[in-house]
Amino acid sequence: MSQQANEVAILGGGCFWCLEAVYLEVRGVTRVESGYMGGTSPDPTYEQVCSGTTGHAEVVRLVFDPGVIAYRDLLEIFFTIHDPTTPDRQGKDVGTQYRSVIFTTSPQQEAMAKQVMAGMASVWDAPLVTQLLPAATWHKAEDHHQNYVARHPFQGYCALVVAPKVDKVRAMFADHIR
Repeated sequence: MSQQANEVAILGGGCFWCLEAVYLEVRGVTRVESGYMGGTSPDPTYEQVCSGTTGHAEVVRLVFDPGVIAYRDLLEIFFTIHDPTTPDRQGKDVGTQYRSVIFTTSPQQEAMAKQVMAGMASVWDAPLVTQLLPAATWHKAEDHHQNYVARHPFQGYCALVVAPKVDKVRAMFADHIR
């Protein structure tokens, strides 16, 4: 374990279940929570966020040890598990709540995110639409959304959409997997 203080990363790339399942497998990530950020409602519920009227994105809040995994590596995984070129959509999930967004918690994170995004731009056939914003008020999602995939691995969405993303990260980032 490193002597550096833990940091927080907040990422939105579609349904938070996908991101949560992936980052729970990443060495150095000590906590993953699903939630909402970037909207106007003071206490949003899942149903309100899914309506697309609150302005919130579904996000994950990662607590990580930068001595074990770098913020850059978390972002590279992020850009591998979602399509950052589709505005307000990931697959069949459509709406502003599914937008690609990075909420930064420091000027260093903002600078690194800009650098990684610039490098990723050449990987995709279309321009990146990922928003880069300072972190706003965090709203933890309801308890039944936490650790969802681990509790419902055979549910259709988990098996057909989430599991392939987890498998992809296991294969591409094996050195970062627990």
